[in-house]
Amino acid sequence: MTSTVQPIAPQGLAAPGGHYSHATVANGFVFVSGQLPIAPDGSKLAAASFEEQTRQVLDNVRAALQAAGSGIDRLVQVRVYLDAIENWPAFNAIYAEWAGDARPARAIVPTGPLHFGVKVEVEAVATV
Repeated sequence: MTSTVQPIAPQGLAAPGGHYSHATVANGFVFVSGQLPIAPDGSKLAAASFEEQTRQVLDNVRAALQAAGSGIDRLVQVRVYLDAIENWPAFNAIYAEWAGDARPARAIVPTGPLHFGVKVEVEAVATV
């Protein structure tokens, strides 16, 4: 059985900064690439507060999901990369509000410094 992989380029997100798609759809799933706190105009929010960065990242994940015909309620797994584990409580509070009733599997990974000096990155898998 051959599966088609469809790249997704959501409107409202800055163009990818490398050789990847913001999301791809295959076999009934959408795979969202790691989203950084990058505004739609391409500005990197490295100097913004952790809370502002987190909200931008989650807005980016939502936009990628919606462009693929999915949504937060269809999340299967979420992986979160934090520059410092001390940011976990703040992330968890914002994430709980964003996710609402959705409770996908989730991993939190403290990484140390992230690309561009940002504090948070999120990738996800959902059904279409």
